Amino acid sequence: MATSSDAGDEINDPGAAPYGNFINYYTFNPPENRLSLIPATLLEDLGYSDSRNEATLILDVGCNSGELSVAFYKHLVQKPGEDSHQSKVHLLGFDLDENLIQRAQQTNPYHGSITFISLDITENTNSLQDYLSQHSCSRFHLCLCLAVTMWVHLNHGDSGLLQLLSRLASISQHLLLEAQPWKCYRSAARRLRKLGRSDFDHFKTLKIRGDIAGHAREHLEKHCGMELIQSFGSTAWDRQLLLFRQR
Repeated sequence: MATSSDAGDEINDPGAAPYGNFINYYTFNPPENRLSLIPATLLEDLGYSDSRNEATLILDVGCNSGELSVAFYKHLVQKPGEDSHQSKVHLLGFDLDENLIQRAQQTNPYHGSITFISLDITENTNSLQDYLSQHSCSRFHLCLCLAVTMWVHLNHGDSGLLQLLSRLASISQHLLLEAQPWKCYRSAARRLRKLGRSDFDHFKTLKIRGDIAGHAREHLEKHCGMELIQSFGSTAWDRQLLLFRQR
């Protein structure tokens, strides 16, 4: 959890949050950076139309203060003149930072359709299973994992990264993945050192390096029963948006 002094550091250097839990993340990486690459018809394209009897569930991993979750929901779900509260699409966003989740909950305009909870996916996924059970679903229809992999990788090592991907694949029908490239790892480590903090525990011992998105794809396809079905190109920060689905 960030202390007040940590928060001051993050304002001066927003890349210094050790778990990616930036207090002002969407001021320097606004939702439009991703949404401009994603078609508004994505859910329909994946076969999740309004005519389906069951709800469509979206999971946002590491949702921070919720701005992207809400913008993503509006982008895909809310059509002009429609009341999104009547939609069968429900989004669950979670983050390990309770302060960020409180902000997300307070500013959430879609309480009937969007839910935010505090959760560390590396420790416990019971809340995710409970949410699925409440909606009588075995998987989330679409999981967003955007700029999260590096933080799990740096804090929990190679095994932590692979376990994250395996867990998400096990509870998702489709997975939209944005993995930070290796240059971001070096920058994150450099920023911590610049602030006089100790380095990430696993940074120097990681064996998964270089093409992180390629490594993630290989694991998902070889070990998780998923396949890459589309690339939506790269964001302004040169990060690929890759869409996988269960075979």
